[in-house]
Amino acid sequence: MIYDILLLIYLVGTVAGLWFVFGKAGLAPWKALVPVYNIVLWIRLCGKSWRWYIYMFVPAVNVFCFLLLVQETARVFRRYSFWEQLAAALFPFVYLPWLGLDKKCRYVDPRVEKPAKVGEGRDWLDAIVFALIAATIIRGNIFELYQIPSSSMEKSLLVGDHLMVSKLAYGPRVAMTPLSLPLMHNVVPLIGGKSYFDHPQLPYHRYWGYSEVKRFDAVVFNFPAGDTILSGFPDGKYTYYQALNDFGREAVWSGRQTIDIGEGPVPLGKPVVRPLDKRENYIKRCIGMPGDTLEVRNHVVYINGRALQTPAEAQTTYLVVVDGIQARPQMMLHEVGVSYDDISAALYNAEQLGNAYGMVLPLTPTMASRLAKRYDVLDVQPIDAPADPTLYPSLADSVQSIDNYGPVHIPAKGQVLQLDAKTLPMYRRVIEAYEGNTLEVRGDQILVNGQPATTYTVRQNYYWMMGDNRHHSQDSRYWGYVPEDHIVGRAKTILWSWDKDRQGLFKFRGRLFKKV
Repeated sequence: MIYDILLLIYLVGTVAGLWFVFGKAGLAPWKALVPVYNIVLWIRLCGKSWRWYIYMFVPAVNVFCFLLLVQETARVFRRYSFWEQLAAALFPFVYLPWLGLDKKCRYVDPRVEKPAKVGEGRDWLDAIVFALIAATIIRGNIFELYQIPSSSMEKSLLVGDHLMVSKLAYGPRVAMTPLSLPLMHNVVPLIGGKSYFDHPQLPYHRYWGYSEVKRFDAVVFNFPAGDTILSGFPDGKYTYYQALNDFGREAVWSGRQTIDIGEGPVPLGKPVVRPLDKRENYIKRCIGMPGDTLEVRNHVVYINGRALQTPAEAQTTYLVVVDGIQARPQMMLHEVGVSYDDISAALYNAEQLGNAYGMVLPLTPTMASRLAKRYDVLDVQPIDAPADPTLYPSLADSVQSIDNYGPVHIPAKGQVLQLDAKTLPMYRRVIEAYEGNTLEVRGDQILVNGQPATTYTVRQNYYWMMGDNRHHSQDSRYWGYVPEDHIVGRAKTILWSWDKDRQGLFKFRGRLFKKV
């Protein structure tokens, strides 16, 4: 509620400021209340060209134009100091009314008398500060650029795709960690270290969006299991919670624990706690909606008992057996779209079968069909994933696999969950980590906030996210639900794409302005 009031104050204060400014400039104050027409008059008042009428209707560009108009308004009232220009850009809802009410401020028509020059150095300083403010507003509220870092969404979204992520789609989320270096997520580039102060922390609030999360949306969100990370694995490839299961709390928090990931011992590093909006950004496809029951059977996802169609470009794992004498695996596999990273891993782990070689590879059905038709390929067969006790909720006796998982129920806002020894592992993180309650188990009794509880009422919606590369994706099957307050935005457009397997100009894949 408080954020809606603040937004109302911002809008009303700005319009009220224009009312007084128009009056001082010799215009009828009531014209400041007429949408669109007030912008036309404001542009004319500041002496700007007709092009500005167009700029003000271009998304993102209009943010720059609005801030520039506020600064230019200060200039036509002969207010040139750096601090006044900064105040105009940051607090137009306060500055414009003050400018219109201050009897010392006099409007000077820029067509009659040009505003004074302030010097080249000041011009640069104003431009840099202004650009940072405008870019921060755009990045936080309208759209953000995002690069696909891993193969978890192959082959629908490729490593090297540069996306435009819409913040307006689901509604802009208020910055919960407001004291942060502009245009940096959680780490200062090159020098490392945090790009933000932990305090103050503001409560979650999301303004209105033009749509809601829908099934099959490509969604960018803050990594739910990234509330605590290991400084040796900041990308989340090996999570803090995996380390707790593997080594125990004491060993992990000692900072001396190492793990062998195939290239010798690697230190886990010290655990680091991150605020919600400063956790790593992930992108996955929304498969399960609030209130759904989801199950995976033999690679196929079922929602409420009905099978979902698997995306045509979704990858699973296949055993590919090639003729050891005739085949040239590296060239052959790259021709059908397998990345060099996947080829290298497959060749390194290839099993010799007489005069043939067996390789395990992530493929789409189309890629598998193309390989099966080649003369130098002896066999192509899908592989089922083995049971994995690290799947959410990480039960030691689990026999689930990523191909045969669930059923799991996805909580919806206002829903009453039944709590018992069977359901608690699935919902414990929802109750404790995502909704801020204390939870304790004493014998057969479950206590929420110190009170015995057999039910729990959910406060927000949750979603189930999965990668299109179903066998090579760290997704909800490993760390569970994605809360509504973790959602950043929707991937809308692939702006361009680079193929790291190619050199020079050939790195450019195209995929220009392709809809996600």
